[in-house]
Amino acid sequence: MATTTKTKTKKTTATKGIVESAKTHPLLKGPRITEKSAINAEHGVYTFNITSNANKSELKKAINFVYGVTPERIAITKIADKTVTRRGILSIKRGGKKAVVHLKKGDKITFA
Repeated sequence: MATTTKTKTKKTTATKGIVESAKTHPLLKGPRITEKSAINAEHGVYTFNITSNANKSELKKAINFVYGVTPERIAITKIADKTVTRRGILSIKRGGKKAVVHLKKGDKITFA
């Protein structure tokens, strides 16, 4: 089953009236910012939150389109749902999927 993906360009305005355009992709929800991911980013390993229907080959194309680097290796992990209690009410915190992207030595991704 082939899926089609559309790419978007998000426009943001700078402080001096200059318009920047940041590329986005529907498979990438955004970077996963944690202490562990910050430490790994120094070694060329980046972590992203992704959609539940993403696969490795599509992610490789998406990262190349958005950040202009080719991943060397991608690992995808499912994040489990968690039950939480807020003011005595039991609810569920939804999980999702994350991708750990390994880049070649010397390649970097900068987050705005």
